[in-house]
Amino acid sequence: MEIDCSTSDMRAPATAAPAPLPVGTRLLHIGPHKTGTTSIQGALFAAKDAMAGHGVDFPAHSRHPMEAALAACARPGMIGDTRPTEKHWQRLVEQVHATGKRTSVVSSEFFADAPDDEAVARVVDDLGRDRVHVLITLRPLARIMPSQWQQYVQNGLRMGYEDWLTHMLRKAPYEKPNPSFWRRHRHDRLVERWVRVVGAENLTVVVVDDSDRGGLMRTFESLLGLPDGLLVPEPDTANRSLTLAETEMLRELNKEFRGNGLPDELYSKLVRGGAVMRMKNTCRPAPGDARITTPAWALDAAADIGAEMAERIGAMGVRVLGDPALLSVVPAAKGLVPAAGNPVPDSESDVPAGRSAEPAPVRIDPQVAAQALYGVLAVAAAAPARRAAVRSVHQTSSRELVRVLGHRVLKRLKRS
Repeated sequence: MEIDCSTSDMRAPATAAPAPLPVGTRLLHIGPHKTGTTSIQGALFAAKDAMAGHGVDFPAHSRHPMEAALAACARPGMIGDTRPTEKHWQRLVEQVHATGKRTSVVSSEFFADAPDDEAVARVVDDLGRDRVHVLITLRPLARIMPSQWQQYVQNGLRMGYEDWLTHMLRKAPYEKPNPSFWRRHRHDRLVERWVRVVGAENLTVVVVDDSDRGGLMRTFESLLGLPDGLLVPEPDTANRSLTLAETEMLRELNKEFRGNGLPDELYSKLVRGGAVMRMKNTCRPAPGDARITTPAWALDAAADIGAEMAERIGAMGVRVLGDPALLSVVPAAKGLVPAAGNPVPDSESDVPAGRSAEPAPVRIDPQVAAQALYGVLAVAAAAPARRAAVRSVHQTSSRELVRVLGHRVLKRLKRS
């Protein structure tokens, strides 16, 4: 469903598909995180050759030009990863400009991390201010919070979920331990930042309906003037969310990692690139796995914030595709309940939020633990062996020993 909250001359019937953007538009999809970005990026990349035949280019050489977006917004990469450089951004800019007068599309949720108007203006100007149309996809906070927390854990976070929620929702200025959360997910302010630079007429908001699995694909096809059904979701096990048990295991590992002072590069290669990737690619969550459950007080707070954001976005004059009331839904036992009271069917998700009277016990499947450990060993084994200097270890503290071994493994990985 489409509800157009823009000015009267831009309104369209509630059931109509959005009209295609003008030929030559450079559609800039900025996320934010956890709003279907990976799914749409995979579909766009897979269909790039077919899209080209319809006058639409996907100029990036990879599914997600993450390094380019991070560099443009002066943001560091993931823990332990090489910091993106200006070359990454300039390469993407050159690829976009090489499309000439054709329509093109660029998508990265990291553009939502642009810290201020200056950074936003830099991105828009480099891509061509007179041709850029910004697209922002939104989902309810109740859906985003558990997924974003486990993603932060994958980047080294050691804080438990409810403690994290308390900091994000109850402890002003709501910036610790992850200041990026509200920069991304205070959606009204995100829209406002980009509107100040591009103008309301050059920005579209899409409220993702989780009960309509193909809705986001159809919206992109309509905006880009592509045939219906051209964009198809690509399976991506590496992008699935972690279960509660997997997340808790990783969180405990993060504590040990930080407590022993190991280098961040080792975390990137062995933990995120080894253990986590192996778990995601080989272990499918079982129906009985414990969910990341959001407490009722946080769900209510998220609904209130969502309703406030929807109201403010609606007053900005931007085009809104979808139902803004979905931004204030809260998960219930058998569905989503909007603030207005009409139930909306709950869609399946990897780690959904929801109310639960009695949390399930957190137990890691031995097979999952074994795969995670194997992932670490596989990455370490891929590094070339090197004779280590003979040294007695029985007089060395365990913490120092772990630190020394960590640095040695890292050196081997760098040589490989």
